[in-house]
Amino acid sequence: MNTRKLALGNRNIVGARVTQIRKQKGILQKDLLAKLQVAGIDISLPALSLLEGQKRPVFDTELKALSEILDVDVRWLLGQVKTEI
Repeated sequence: MNTRKLALGNRNIVGARVTQIRKQKGILQKDLLAKLQVAGIDISLPALSLLEGQKRPVFDTELKALSEILDVDVRWLLGQVKTEI
């Protein structure tokens, strides 16, 4: 498994939590990407990596799909609640 070489960015606040829950659930980036694409979210692997690295903004449609796919509350992804609701 690769580790992040660059520091996290400041373009979104959900990327670190997406990475955290994805790894906790044992989901590879390529598998998350496939699930997003099935859900109608047109995103590339580099774009997903940038999202997780907080180097690109997250669209509301992406946020909703990530919440549903990862089975976590949107508020948790946004850092508004401490536990994965």
